[in-house]
Amino acid sequence: MDGAAPPGGPAEQPKATKSRGELAFELFCALIFLGMIGLVAYNAFLRYVFRSSFPPSEEWARFLFMYITFFGAIEAFYRGRHIAVDIVVARTRHQARKALEIIAVLLTLAVLALLFWGGIILVEQTMDTYSVATGVNMTLINGILPIMAAAAIIIKARDLVRLIRKPAKEFFTPDEFVMPEKG
Repeated sequence: MDGAAPPGGPAEQPKATKSRGELAFELFCALIFLGMIGLVAYNAFLRYVFRSSFPPSEEWARFLFMYITFFGAIEAFYRGRHIAVDIVVARTRHQARKALEIIAVLLTLAVLALLFWGGIILVEQTMDTYSVATGVNMTLINGILPIMAAAAIIIKARDLVRLIRKPAKEFFTPDEFVMPEKG
C-alpha cells in the first residue's frame, strides 16, 4: 500500500478553518500555559542557584495551573476530545444507541449542573479570602470553576439538541462503518 488515504478519507476532506474566537481562545490558553512554565522554570532556577524561591511565583504558577486545567476542559468539551467510556454505547446501534447517547449526555449535564452549583458556593465562601503570598482575592481564582461548568453545560446542551434531531438510522457501531471503495 502506498499510504494514500482512500477516497472520502482524511486526505480529501476539507480542513476546517477556525474562527477568530477559537484562535483567540487557543492563544489565551497557550499564554497561560507558557506563563505557568516560565514561573516554574524561574522558581527552579532560583532554588538551584540561590537555594531559595520566590513564594508569589509559586502561588501564581498554581493559579495558572488551575486556569489551564479548566480552560483546557472547556476546549476538550468543545472539540469532543474529552475522556469518554463508551464500551456499552459502541456496541449498540440505531434507536438503542441514540437512547444511550442521550442518557449519557443528560447524566453529564446533571453532573455539570452540580459542578456549577458547587462552584458558585465555593466562590461565595471565598469572597473574603485572599491568597497568602500574592494577596489575590480567591474569588478570581475559584471563579473559573463555575465558568468552566457553565461553558460545558452550553456545549453539552447543544450536543443534546443535535442528538435528538439526528435520525436513529444514522447511529452505527464502529465496525458497521465502511469506507467507500476506490473508484
